[in-house]
Amino acid sequence: MPSHRDLDAITIDALGTLVDLNDPTEPLGAALRERGVERTTEEVRHAFAAEAAYYVPRSHEGQDASSLARLRRECARVFLVDLGADLDPDEFARPFVDALSFRLVEGARGALDQLRAGGLALACVTNWDCAFPDHLDQTGVADRFAVVVTSAEAGAQKPDPRIFAIALKRLDVPAARALHIGDSDSDREGAHAAGLAFEPVPLATLPARLGL
Repeated sequence: MPSHRDLDAITIDALGTLVDLNDPTEPLGAALRERGVERTTEEVRHAFAAEAAYYVPRSHEGQDASSLARLRRECARVFLVDLGADLDPDEFARPFVDALSFRLVEGARGALDQLRAGGLALACVTNWDCAFPDHLDQTGVADRFAVVVTSAEAGAQKPDPRIFAIALKRLDVPAARALHIGDSDSDREGAHAAGLAFEPVPLATLPARLGL
């Protein structure tokens, strides 16, 4: 793997690399109960998994306020259909989204600070809808990133190299001087297709692996 001396920038995946999803089962169950729908924890968890399977390949479709609203409505619909819950997806979309919250992975904050102290510019490159910057703000580390690029903005999801090309252009860094860290095959394949070096998670150990 390259040394930090060989690099000018690090691009970082979001979910599973920088942030993790807090378990939404209880807040989703509470939202259902408020609307007169009782379901078991396992039923709610299964319905959320169905929604996630629907959302992941479509995250890039939430490109602006109107398309994001449509995507969220459809995600709520998938969730409710799996549960057999006779609720209005338009109304339930907001409580569904409100039930989702994210936390930094262990050691992420310190790793970001070490990478920046080592002179490396940081970009977050993620398959996510246009609301991702709001989630990033809530983690308290948005200011560590010079650039944030979502698949919604790029109109392409990893492993498509276009999302990396946008980040590199904004950083004004050639691909040969950048490294991507992520937790999936799409991260690895996309980074290599765009000409970046790749390292797998955990983010917490990346500074040491780079010799910082």
